[in-house]
Amino acid sequence: MKTVIHTDQAPAAIGPYSQAIEVNGMIYTSGVIPVVPATGQIPEGIKAQAHQAFANMQNLLEAAGSGMDQVVKTTVFIQEMDQFSAINEIYAGFFKEPYPARSCVEVARLPKDVLLEVEAVALKK
Repeated sequence: MKTVIHTDQAPAAIGPYSQAIEVNGMIYTSGVIPVVPATGQIPEGIKAQAHQAFANMQNLLEAAGSGMDQVVKTTVFIQEMDQFSAINEIYAGFFKEPYPARSCVEVARLPKDVLLEVEAVALKK
């Protein structure tokens, strides 16, 4: 059985998809972008956007009964690989050792022209 996860503390879906789905104690998030849920605004700059995206991810996982400490895999989509180290700096503030497995992929364009998008797979607490 699958359970749809929804929270107002993370950006709403902008298409025909769920924010996250739980199946058999695993949480699968959709891509999370750096939109401030309360205002719909997008912060300026890669560090501010990375912080907002990971804060949104944290809120989504908490709404699912999980947390950043339960994440086993992340995928980070970025517009410029030159921003990799700046994103790592913010990433390290949200995740502790043992770090989740991760992929980081440079892409041509992201929804709402944001600079990054993140998704995760996590265990439910």
